[in-house]
Amino acid sequence: MKQTTSFTCTVCGAAYRKWAGKCDACGGWNTIVEEAPLSTGPKSLGAKGRPIPLSDLATEEAPPPRASSGIAELDRVLGGGLVPASAILVGGDPGIGKSTLLLQAAASFARKGLKCLYISGEEASAQVRMRAQRLGLTDAPVGLGAETNLRDILTTLDAERPALAIIDSIQTMWLDSVEAAPGSVSQVRAAAHELVSFAKRRGVAVILVGHVTKEGQIAGPRVVEHMVDTVLYFEGERGHQFRILRAVKNRFGPADEIGVFEMTGGGLAEVPNPSALFLANRDQPAPGSAVFSGIEGTRPVLTEIQALVAPSTLASPRRTVVGLDSGRVSTILAVLEARCGIPFAGLDVFLNVAGGLRVNEPAADLAVAGALLSAREDVAIPPDMVLFGEISLSGALRPVGQTENRLKEASKLGFSQATVPSRSKIEGASGLTVRQMPDLTAFVGEMFGAG
Repeated sequence: MKQTTSFTCTVCGAAYRKWAGKCDACGGWNTIVEEAPLSTGPKSLGAKGRPIPLSDLATEEAPPPRASSGIAELDRVLGGGLVPASAILVGGDPGIGKSTLLLQAAASFARKGLKCLYISGEEASAQVRMRAQRLGLTDAPVGLGAETNLRDILTTLDAERPALAIIDSIQTMWLDSVEAAPGSVSQVRAAAHELVSFAKRRGVAVILVGHVTKEGQIAGPRVVEHMVDTVLYFEGERGHQFRILRAVKNRFGPADEIGVFEMTGGGLAEVPNPSALFLANRDQPAPGSAVFSGIEGTRPVLTEIQALVAPSTLASPRRTVVGLDSGRVSTILAVLEARCGIPFAGLDVFLNVAGGLRVNEPAADLAVAGALLSAREDVAIPPDMVLFGEISLSGALRPVGQTENRLKEASKLGFSQATVPSRSKIEGASGLTVRQMPDLTAFVGEMFGAG
């Protein structure tokens, strides 16, 4: 059968018979490109295959062995260490520190006795050696190569048989059997498939570096994220020295786990206690500040939520939100006005999460409301108080999960008060004075009077 040209979306991988300006699957504009198909498929399915062995669900297997890197924050995100024959995809903004982190990880694994290869497709070997010299890693026995031809890379990996191979990056790799430019959908998909298959077949752990789009998602077809075992995002603001490695998918450990690093002159340094770091410089109480006790993966993290409310000179007041969901903040403002009678019309609202951390869980609703009310009424919340709880549209406060862990972390950092929703489990709140609030109206009356 004659091969026909197809068109594929570079964002979601949807296939079309003809070009279109907009992808119907993901809604992206100018993302559909022309590409040749990889294969026409098998001619027929008449030949019989071999039966596969089956087992029941009760079959017990030992947990996979893990290799520790010695970098506690990296091991935490990986679920306890590196699993042999696993495929890991790491994405992040340009210049955020992906290559620095992986070079440090390769050196740490190599010093632990693992044979590691670092293959760079974006930088020359001299540039990687300069980075290693700046980070003090020149004594680590890491094999370094600069190549983009995937056939040569796989031949080298098959001959060297390392325990870990780092490919930086998957968008620069090209396979000579695919008639497309490096970085295209077909090349990225084929290269990722070959590397993941090699990892499973030879028992080599492979870490792939992926570029990200302007929306912050890993570039290329979404099928690449489905093929790998773990997907990690390296996040951080350029103006902050903090970097957060977040697991959004992990077949060998918990998802949504985070590791916190600090960018220094000697590379990335791990932060074992991120709560103390995010709460630094809170000596004096100030209006518009509230401390939220959140959960990131399995670890409780305390962060400061800052608010500023000022009269607006615009017809439509500004709503500027950094580190929080803007839609969620708009909902909280509407509930405060409808259920508590506290209007924010004619007022500019600015919200920020200190330290560059992004908070996604609904448990931050009560802390956001407290910061907004504190800024509006110019009344400071006690500096030794933490707040957490979900606000419903009726104004009721709903309890959230892992209340005991949140309170224990607050007590460990010297906080003595906590405001939580009613019906919350507070057995483990030793040393804390806990106030339980049934709804937002009671919270406003208790903390700020009648409002």
